[in-house]
Amino acid sequence: MKDIYEQFEKNGFVVMEDFLKPEEVEELKSCGEEFTTNLPSENERKIFNTEEMQQNKDRYFLDSANKISYFFENEALESDGKLKVHPRVSLNKVGHALHWLHPKFRKYTFDERVKEVAFQLDLQEPAVCQSMYIYKNPGVGSKVIAHQDASYLLTDPVKVVGFWIALDDATQENGCLWIAPGSHLSGVHRRYVRNKDPKSEELLIYDSPSPCYSLSTFRPVPVRKGTCILIHGLAVHLSNQNRSETSRHAYTFHVIETKHVHYIKDNWLSPPKEGFPFLYKN
Repeated sequence: MKDIYEQFEKNGFVVMEDFLKPEEVEELKSCGEEFTTNLPSENERKIFNTEEMQQNKDRYFLDSANKISYFFENEALESDGKLKVHPRVSLNKVGHALHWLHPKFRKYTFDERVKEVAFQLDLQEPAVCQSMYIYKNPGVGSKVIAHQDASYLLTDPVKVVGFWIALDDATQENGCLWIAPGSHLSGVHRRYVRNKDPKSEELLIYDSPSPCYSLSTFRPVPVRKGTCILIHGLAVHLSNQNRSETSRHAYTFHVIETKHVHYIKDNWLSPPKEGFPFLYKN
């Protein structure tokens, strides 16, 4: 845990190896695989894709903030919702309230190791605002475009930290993260917000076009399973398609500061009535 704050402030991310033990990794991965045995019915299957953004028009996605909801890969579904692939490799992700509604994910999200990291990052009253089990399955695991987490979970001032925990070895072949070191110093590039136009089919919109990022500014961050990558809310990162024969499962959740920090109301994700759950409160 030494020098986490210094690395985080300098580079915008920190790699912490062996954050989870092998048996803990397997416990979470078994939970992720269990989701694939109880999939929604064909007419309720929804796609998540960061390039075509089908979810922008989807109330199911908008209402998933405080539920456990299932999102499929674009290449996994026929137009009628029937699977093109085996159920085990059909999902893109499950989210966005695993940290609160699922006992196993809740246990690890609110673990003392997570609290210690938040403390080392000088977070006074951190709260968990969302969580996702990400599959990135072999063959169908889709690309995630270059983005900043603060585009989706903006606070004023910006105090957002992503915890990205590898549940498989993440390699360049199966879609590891690519991060642009120092990009967290360049401000918020664009936002993803609730659409104020009641006549529009788009429930969610970006407030500006996607910036043109130079791929030369990104570096791959391959890691072993059990590793946690801390990601500054303004750090630009992406992941490529998984065209390998190995999975790249991960569990990720986002923590925001709440003391003297304002969570922006038109963020796509709204807090529950009782507010986001605290990791700890000073």
